[in-house]
Amino acid sequence: MSPAPGTTPLRGGPVIAVDGPAAAGKGTLARRLAEALGLPYLDTGLLYRAVGRIALDAGRDPAQPAQDIAHALLATDLQRPDLRLPEVAQAASKVAAQPAVRAALVETQRRFALDRGAVLDGRDIGTAIFPDADVKLFITASPATRALRRFLQMGGDSTAPDCAARLREMEEALRARDMADASREVAPMRAAADAHVIETDTMNAQAVLAEALRIAQARLATIRA
Repeated sequence: MSPAPGTTPLRGGPVIAVDGPAAAGKGTLARRLAEALGLPYLDTGLLYRAVGRIALDAGRDPAQPAQDIAHALLATDLQRPDLRLPEVAQAASKVAAQPAVRAALVETQRRFALDRGAVLDGRDIGTAIFPDADVKLFITASPATRALRRFLQMGGDSTAPDCAARLREMEEALRARDMADASREVAPMRAAADAHVIETDTMNAQAVLAEALRIAQARLATIRA
């Protein structure tokens, strides 16, 4: 029997939701947090990127209905090396705005945490997918900081003559993605009311992990008490 809408089935371990905008560092954090706590990890954004990538490959407009792709998604689709390209990010934002696509992928995300719990990162984990998550984190940073991180992540050279122009282009793309994610009608990106917000502009990955671990361990200790 399926759980009622808006509820979560019984789980075998804690669920930690890590939300936030693109390039804020939530993926790196969630992966390392899962390792530190011995929990499975799922980058839920890859689900939408994979749907968007497949739509592009088929010559389809990602803004058009894509629930058929979401229903047929395979684990191998998440392992493609071309899911981090800018055009795929834009396609992912368009398919993620579709209620039917989100509905198709909700149960996929919830089932992932059934056996042992999980750390999941995305944009609506703590608000829509697991509103009763044991720990909710919202990781953010300024668009300028995130653009620089994405630029370097993609192998950009900060001394190149076109560096400033490319950074401006990336920052504009991130701002557009933020606006699209925050203004969509279904499960818009926002920090849950009970989320711990961590701004990472002046923090390195190790410092962010230390703060997230502090929050998570304190919360989980309270639950177990």
